[in-house]
Amino acid sequence: MATLTADIAEAGRPNLDRGLGRAGFVGFGAAILAALLYVVWSVYGDASAAGVDTTVLLPFVLLFVALLIALGFEFVNGFHDTANAVATVIYTNALPAHVAVVWSGFFNFLGVLLSTGAVAFGIISLLPVELILQVGSNSGFAMVFALLIAAIVWNLATWFFGIPASSSHTLIGSIIGVGIANAMLHGRSGTAGVDWTKATEIGQALLISPLIGFGVAALLLLTMKVLVRNKALYEAPKGDTPPPWWIRGLLIFTCTGVSFAHGSNDGQKGMGLIMLILIGVVPTAYALNRAVPAQYVSEFHVNSAAASAVLDPTAPAGADTVAARATVTRYIAERQYAPETKPALAVLIRDIDGQVQGYGSLAKVPGAAVNNMRNDMYLASEAIKRLSKDQPAGIAEPQAAVLDSYKKDLDQATRFIPLWVKIAVAFALGLGTMVGWKRIVVTVGEKIGKSHLTYAQGASAELVAMGTIFGADHLGLPVSTTHVLSSGVAGTMAANNSGLQMSTVRNLLMAWVLTLPISILLSGGLYALFSALM
Repeated sequence: MATLTADIAEAGRPNLDRGLGRAGFVGFGAAILAALLYVVWSVYGDASAAGVDTTVLLPFVLLFVALLIALGFEFVNGFHDTANAVATVIYTNALPAHVAVVWSGFFNFLGVLLSTGAVAFGIISLLPVELILQVGSNSGFAMVFALLIAAIVWNLATWFFGIPASSSHTLIGSIIGVGIANAMLHGRSGTAGVDWTKATEIGQALLISPLIGFGVAALLLLTMKVLVRNKALYEAPKGDTPPPWWIRGLLIFTCTGVSFAHGSNDGQKGMGLIMLILIGVVPTAYALNRAVPAQYVSEFHVNSAAASAVLDPTAPAGADTVAARATVTRYIAERQYAPETKPALAVLIRDIDGQVQGYGSLAKVPGAAVNNMRNDMYLASEAIKRLSKDQPAGIAEPQAAVLDSYKKDLDQATRFIPLWVKIAVAFALGLGTMVGWKRIVVTVGEKIGKSHLTYAQGASAELVAMGTIFGADHLGLPVSTTHVLSSGVAGTMAANNSGLQMSTVRNLLMAWVLTLPISILLSGGLYALFSALM
């Protein structure tokens, strides 16, 4: 550590203490107030347009508290994770610290606004189906509060000790904890409360992405040394002198890319949870997408007929919809295919189509029927997703294509994110980037390697992090900016023979190992407590 301290002192420790200034703090406070007022105004407008009685205060007070907690998670996520994006530009003097965090916050904001929403619903699919279908019940609120509070507590704990732990890892552990606790409270095995196929898929992304960060960043640095023979690129900064303009441009570009990618990936996790909250409290306004195009109803009818014919072309008219719904629900919850599954799903599909055609438009569905229609659509979508991968179901490729087209129609009606939700999350994540970043920045900049970060090391780590996160976003998988970036820095240190500070590496590994079990225990315990109190 003494060698590193001398190395940092010789190169020039960046100024991390300069704040936003009085004008900055005033602007920061004004932005928070404006964002909160915008959220209130948006919810009020949507509820009024849907015919909801906005004079009944209690549900809206509960909604506002839940939204504050969800946006609080994204705010904490901002200063916990995004510090990784600015560490390299700060420690290479490419940007002053106070400029870097504002720059990063702005591009986090843009990343959220331009995100696809795929990651948001990938996270939601981990939750127990029965809780998603009853999100407006006491159990649904216990679920949302438990997993958000558990994630915030662990994020704040690791931030306090300056450990770059993963917010994605934490949130997924919290979701698993709620699923296990819910199953056990209902007398089932804890393993029955989680979609382990999806959990495994996400877990693999979280496991592989740091390895990619380490290995590819190391290879990239070695390749640069062969192809770009500029000595300055591989030296630590001198004092507070900025790097040459082209190196500085590269470092700022990679910081921008990581910030944008972080916003587009991590911001979506909060969006999915906020949509659950909105569906639970104001289903009339948010359970169904009332803004689908005019041709939606006719296209839905055609695709419904095709999907039901694929599943059971001989099903009699007037079948028992209640029994069919129960069969499909059981199939999703127990993950056991039975011969009656496909006929029951065909009956449910025809019933949903009958409802849509009867109302003529999703915007005309009355408030009393919105939740039931949304739940039926969600059930059908989840059943189709599982059937397509279920070998005993015997779904051939042409049949799977027909079912997939119908599933897209269902998801268009139920898996949507209003613009104001994106804007609110973008504000929370972007503003969070501008506070509390110093602890993690110091860890990434000074405590991973035994020598000062060079320009090439910073650029290599950031380029790999940016590419990895964009790739995961395209695939709809959550990855950890923290894990990818910090492992990338470690990879460049190893490739440069700079050495690693094993105490920090041990802390990172310990946080990686402990995050899942601790967040599972925290959220599971909180869910059990809240379920008993509500």
